[in-house]
Amino acid sequence: MTPFDTAVSRDACAARDTSDPLAALRDRFVLPQGMIYLDGNSLGPLPRAAVDMFSYTIEQEWGQNLIKSWNTAGWFDMPLRLGDRIGALIGAAPGQTVVCDTTSINLYKAVCAASGLRSDRDVIVAEAASFPTDLYIIEGAMKSTGRPMKRRLIGADGPLDALLDDRVAVVVLSHVDYRTGALMDVAAITEQVHKAGALVVWDLCHSAGVIEFAFDADAIDFAVGCTYKYLNGGPGSPAFISVASRHQAAASHPLSGWWGHAAPFDFDRDFRPDAGIKRFLCGTQPIISLRGVDAALDALEGVTVAALRHKSLALTALFINRVSTLLPDLEIVTPRDPTLRGSQVAIAFEHGYAVVQAMIERGVIGDFRAPDIMRFGFAPLYLRFQDIWDAAEILAACVRAEVWRDPRYSRRSAVT
Repeated sequence: MTPFDTAVSRDACAARDTSDPLAALRDRFVLPQGMIYLDGNSLGPLPRAAVDMFSYTIEQEWGQNLIKSWNTAGWFDMPLRLGDRIGALIGAAPGQTVVCDTTSINLYKAVCAASGLRSDRDVIVAEAASFPTDLYIIEGAMKSTGRPMKRRLIGADGPLDALLDDRVAVVVLSHVDYRTGALMDVAAITEQVHKAGALVVWDLCHSAGVIEFAFDADAIDFAVGCTYKYLNGGPGSPAFISVASRHQAAASHPLSGWWGHAAPFDFDRDFRPDAGIKRFLCGTQPIISLRGVDAALDALEGVTVAALRHKSLALTALFINRVSTLLPDLEIVTPRDPTLRGSQVAIAFEHGYAVVQAMIERGVIGDFRAPDIMRFGFAPLYLRFQDIWDAAEILAACVRAEVWRDPRYSRRSAVT
């Protein structure tokens, strides 16, 4: 069965699960009995090995070895070691990625550094449909450059082609649209941006760990991303930033903390940045949270991103086909063309929030993005084809039952 075929029955899905080469990976994660978890694009599940790793870090490294563990347990170098592990997943050679801080903070660093490398230009281009924090951070970065800057938004101000000129310093783009699941052509767009003389920052939050990315081969300048979605590092786990080696010596950012110093334990009065990727560190890193990333990356050992992508496309194709069959009037906004699709399926529906809540009550976890998007993430590490078949059936049952007429499904929680 090719990645784009769809099963004709639940039995066929179960049979495919039996022959799935990635099936055994499911046991590497804690998944509640009876739950179909389609929200790995928002928060990945707990890797089983993380529990022991957290316990050892807390009880032995911190509890018994105390401050010695900065050296003996390798705490100090963890951001670099984990960075190289993530770099391998996104096609970046060692020494270009570091795990630290949050996506927002790392995006701020990247935008400031990129605009500084193009200091003769005064425009930053972003997507009108960006995840809001990207736009907020870009606003803050523009204010901190020390020179007047302007913002152009793809979609609101025109297509990218029309917005690129010799005033554009930086273009900030999402590899996968967080609402629709649409996938961008990284190679073509990066080449286009470079031909205009600008630099590009790619946000990989919805693709790292599930979709192939060619940082070096596509000559990417900067990339940022989180580790708590498809990488399963835990709630609020540290993010990552990748900076091409060709930019590192000249790139600078305003968050010049002591961990980014060339020799932090010299305790110099003036800041002297590290010559490489370490200059993008800031302050002391959260070691216990970094151990969650460590365990999560262990859970990916022995698996290629290409294999994950292969299964991801099969899962999303099955869901799209089954939902279209059961509910032909629903608007699936995620591209059906697999080359244009990330690892999620988004459905626009007026009563989407209530439907998602009803599905959660029935054991299928998805999420909702205002004003009307039901989102379902497909993480091939732990999802089965029979899960996808059942999820589509439950979605159809909730819509046909018009669950939105029950007030309890329409009460909004703080997190949707």
